Amino acid sequence: MNHPSGTQVPFNRPFLTSHEEAYLQEVLASRRLCGDGPFTRRCQDWLTAALGCEKVLLTPSCTAALEMTALLTDVAAGDEVIMPSFTFVSTANAFVLRGAVPVFVDIRPDTLNIDESLIERAITPRTKVIVPVHYAGVGCAMDAIMDIARRHDLLVIEDAAQGLCATHAERPLGSIGHLGVFSFHETKNVVSGEGGALAINASRFAERAEILWEKGTNRRKFLLGQVDKYTWTDVGSSFLPSEFSAAVLMAQLEASQEITQMRHELWGRYHQAFAELEARGLVRRPIVPEECRHNAHIYYLLLPTNEMRDAALRRLQERNVQAAFHYVPLHSSPAGQRFGRADGALRHTDDLSSRLLRLPMSPALLEQADQVIAAVLEVVGAAA
Repeated sequence: MNHPSGTQVPFNRPFLTSHEEAYLQEVLASRRLCGDGPFTRRCQDWLTAALGCEKVLLTPSCTAALEMTALLTDVAAGDEVIMPSFTFVSTANAFVLRGAVPVFVDIRPDTLNIDESLIERAITPRTKVIVPVHYAGVGCAMDAIMDIARRHDLLVIEDAAQGLCATHAERPLGSIGHLGVFSFHETKNVVSGEGGALAINASRFAERAEILWEKGTNRRKFLLGQVDKYTWTDVGSSFLPSEFSAAVLMAQLEASQEITQMRHELWGRYHQAFAELEARGLVRRPIVPEECRHNAHIYYLLLPTNEMRDAALRRLQERNVQAAFHYVPLHSSPAGQRFGRADGALRHTDDLSSRLLRLPMSPALLEQADQVIAAVLEVVGAAA
């Protein structure tokens, strides 16, 4: 039964600028609807400049971008890929599809990112790739991770699905590893409905990435006049999004600074409002290391126990606030146990994932912030 106070606050409401509709009309008028058109190229140029990377290719999803990285790095059966268990299934699936084994490492209790101090212990002669995941747009300890990779001759693929417009040590997330991937799903900060991007930071991957992107053909060389016909030269797939997706994304990218500022406003209001709950030991608020500039992608609270988290979710729903938990750790899932393995006890992963509660986050929900705050204060404060 719903609590009588307040209108429904959805967990997410995609924020739209004033330009998406006009750009979509532009695509329709051009009759150029498939991928690799003008809006695709504009988005790629914008992202390449913003990230300072070698090249960016738009993809239909972040999952597709991850699958491209598995192909680019020649991950094969029996290879091992180190990653956190506290992540979305696509982080592991992309490599499992190539026959590789995800090796799950525990997370840090402060950021909920992969614990860099545990990575080296997980390395074996079969290890090929490290995949740090920037949870909530807060950067992993990339200096330490890149140092480990250099010393062991490993590749680093940044899962920056949540990381656009965030930095670690003043470097954009997704631009630090050899490759990086982004998501523009409607739950992200900058959206295209479904969508993603592959950032290529090591030049040796650039030419082959375009071949994979174009279904394994050398079409790009043909368009540039470097060959007189194009043909099948490598593995690949249909990794191009339509111009409709790119048009929506372009409008969002142009407004990304404004979107980030509004998200920070909502994040900051939550953070200030729940300081007293944290002082009373009723919650733990997010921790952002000094070297990180986050993008306010997620605002979460950690409650003392799993039972208290689940009860809070129910009571917030009764008060018309759609809060949510997050990932079920991959190492505890049926597929995770079948295809991967945990390196040691994943104590923080098991514990923190069971106590985490995410609050509604979107610039479109700023006007309902007071309702969310009041409901949380009532629900969590009353549980004391």
